[in-house]
Amino acid sequence: MPSPTPVTRTTRAADGCVLSYTVGVNPGKPRIAFVHSLAMSHAIWREVVGEIQNETEVLLFDCRGHGDSERRPGPYTLEGFAQDLSAIFDACQWESSTIAGCSMGGCVAQAFAAAYPARVRSLALIDTTSWYGQTALEDWNGRSAKAAANGLASMVDFQLNRWFSDGFREAHPDRTQELAEIFRRNDIACYQAACEMLAHADVRTARRSFRMPVAVIVGEEDYATPLHMARDLHEAVTGSTLTVIAGGRHLTPVQCPVEIAAVLRLLLDDNRSGTQGR
Repeated sequence: MPSPTPVTRTTRAADGCVLSYTVGVNPGKPRIAFVHSLAMSHAIWREVVGEIQNETEVLLFDCRGHGDSERRPGPYTLEGFAQDLSAIFDACQWESSTIAGCSMGGCVAQAFAAAYPARVRSLALIDTTSWYGQTALEDWNGRSAKAAANGLASMVDFQLNRWFSDGFREAHPDRTQELAEIFRRNDIACYQAACEMLAHADVRTARRSFRMPVAVIVGEEDYATPLHMARDLHEAVTGSTLTVIAGGRHLTPVQCPVEIAAVLRLLLDDNRSGTQGR
């Protein structure tokens, strides 16, 4: 079966910000929208999309301030990012979809589900959290200050170690360097605005209202959003599932796409059967 033909377009958010998105047109197939992590782009989903593209209709996009979307300065909010995704849904004429979000993207996915529950068929919350904890403001302000003082290039080695296991980095140097280059190309002001957004991120109240199937996924070795954060999220969302991926770190969609795709297929089965997981 030939792969769906991707169509890349732009649309404008409510405030006029230009948003870049790509749809793998595959009529009649279940839909999945993917939301990427901080300082990345939709490129983190390449391996996962390769696993499921013939089974689904896929929406990829770059959050404002990231990738090919407009590098509009902040302040940013999770609610604003969720509104951006709703504008992209409108542009695609999508009523609803499964939403898969990694790290920052998982926070955005939760905010989207809270604001637009009718547009969410199911949620895959990957290497993410609802709240970064008591030290969030200090932690995120520290990262923001380091980027401003020393540049993003100074943080690449630290990021790669958080994102991927040692073995994966050694086996896939081209892919890891591709993502490192995406990180380096970020606009400092936009990066700082996103850090500020995550410092104040707190969707703990909203998550208790979720009534769609929810899968929580985390890399066993993820120390950016570690296992205890995933367990907290899982325990707070009634009927959710928790999958721990052995050997995975913070960007499991890149390192462990087969495992991520397997969980997504289960969510799609829930959609087709009408299971609500509640």
